[in-house]
Amino acid sequence: MVNALLPLDNFVVINKTILNTQDRLTLTLLYQPIVGSIAVSLYLTLWSFLDRNKFNSLGNTHNDLAISMQLKLDDIKEAKDKLEAIGLIKTYLKKGEVNSYIYELYGPLSAYDFFNNPILDTALYNNLSKKEYKRIVDSFSLPKVDLKGYQDISCSFKDVYNFVSTEKLENNNIKRAKHLGLSFEPSINFNEVLSLIPEELLNIRSISKDTKELIYELAFIYNLENEAISEIIKNSLIDRKIDINLLKENCRSFYKFEHKGKIPKIVYQNQPLYLRQDQVNNTKRSKLINQFETTSPYEFLSLKQESKPTEKDMEIIEYLMIEQKLNPGVVNVLLDYVLKINNNKLVRKFVEQIAVQWKRSKIETVSDAIDFAKAEYGKKNPKTSKKVEAVPSWFNQDIESDMLSDEELEAFEKELGR
Repeated sequence: MVNALLPLDNFVVINKTILNTQDRLTLTLLYQPIVGSIAVSLYLTLWSFLDRNKFNSLGNTHNDLAISMQLKLDDIKEAKDKLEAIGLIKTYLKKGEVNSYIYELYGPLSAYDFFNNPILDTALYNNLSKKEYKRIVDSFSLPKVDLKGYQDISCSFKDVYNFVSTEKLENNNIKRAKHLGLSFEPSINFNEVLSLIPEELLNIRSISKDTKELIYELAFIYNLENEAISEIIKNSLIDRKIDINLLKENCRSFYKFEHKGKIPKIVYQNQPLYLRQDQVNNTKRSKLINQFETTSPYEFLSLKQESKPTEKDMEIIEYLMIEQKLNPGVVNVLLDYVLKINNNKLVRKFVEQIAVQWKRSKIETVSDAIDFAKAEYGKKNPKTSKKVEAVPSWFNQDIESDMLSDEELEAFEKELGR
């Protein structure tokens, strides 16, 4: 991962697409509920640098950008990451005494392509109320016109135009609208999925590149494994071909059945950059804090339990991040704290009580969460409160083993009496 942006780092903006006023509407109504207003503001600001020169901007520094947007560079870095992840910009870096960046701007998808992208459509749906989602869909929908009684009398091309012989000019470098796809790691093995479907049911040659990409996306959204997605595909076949709409509907129905009517929610995975510690040093506490900050709650529980989180575990994570709006790093501390003081059990009501207390206490950083948990542990165990170390004794050492040297880990475990 690239280091934090520095004030004197310079950058230029390259326009890789065609941007118009309709794109502004799409960014505001469709992308902003997912990436947030700061990320959209950053995109529009970078876009504004192109006003004097439509293809690329003049050189600027990130300090200029921070002053222009009245934001900290950490906030800009986080917003940039979100724009990269959703396919609106691509970043290139040339390191030196002063780092140089190139930001390539790509256009937002059209409303049609956006709503037909299962990842983006699901993300939008889960960040809005049903009423607001329907209102936005309706605003991009074409009105239905009753053509009954009308006759199409439009001229065809050959009715009006004719060709004459002339020399053809090269036009291979004409500017056009360009979009980036979403980048994510496939969660399934496509060949294995196909091997689970009998050839007499599915014509493999009928699967297009777009259909294959859709299957990857649906498996990613609904957290489906090879066996599950193969069964869904079997139930989505018509005349030995995959019916795209039926496939989407069946994936959604399968997920809702498995999760008691709920649909997947998309949340920011790791602790926001502006709420992380300024720098990571060689102290044990700093390294442990960094691990809490750079691990998602899902990954944290997976490492903690050495297995995938259960459905109930995921409901608790969703509650903490979506309903209580606790930051991911804080959620990690809370989960580890609860597991340590509650005999490795995550009980929903118990977690909720602690979460409400932490939310009221306005805990936003990992460091504050550790200190708060340590203080609460001391209150409940006054006899041992004086023995509580700067790094909480309830922290799980296993997930930090790749960050500490063998000597440090051995000494630390000995210190905790393990």
